[in-house]
Amino acid sequence: MIIANMHAIPLNSWTPRLAAFVVAMLLAGSVVFWVLQWPRPDAGSLVPAAGSRSEPAPVNPAGLARLLGAEATAAPAAMPDAASRLRLAGVIASSEGRGTALIAIDGKAPKPYRVGSVVEEGLVLQSVERRQAVLGAEMRGPERFRLELPVPAR
Repeated sequence: MIIANMHAIPLNSWTPRLAAFVVAMLLAGSVVFWVLQWPRPDAGSLVPAAGSRSEPAPVNPAGLARLLGAEATAAPAAMPDAASRLRLAGVIASSEGRGTALIAIDGKAPKPYRVGSVVEEGLVLQSVERRQAVLGAEMRGPERFRLELPVPAR
């Protein structure tokens, strides 16, 4: 008879298999957790909402120097105008004035700036148009100046 030759598998032989399965599931869960924690390249490009955190008050350098005991000296040399320090290298614009501008500061490599982002202290990219970028002191404030793309050589 065939049934007589069958053996019952003892419960103890399932223990190593069950332990291996549990360890494999823990390992897979750990891999999934760490993959989800991996930093995304676009996570740092989000602009925080206005009023989401409080900004410290601006520091007056002359007042701070007097507080620390500096003597009164001649006025420092004037900084060059921001419009002469900035150069527009490229524009990606939509019909609503949104988009991105490639702006080089002080002859360095151009960096992309989205509409609403701070280009440098006191300058915000307000809008972009077909061949120009509009900058101002604040997003909804008056226009300070425009940067235009150079005319392409033909």
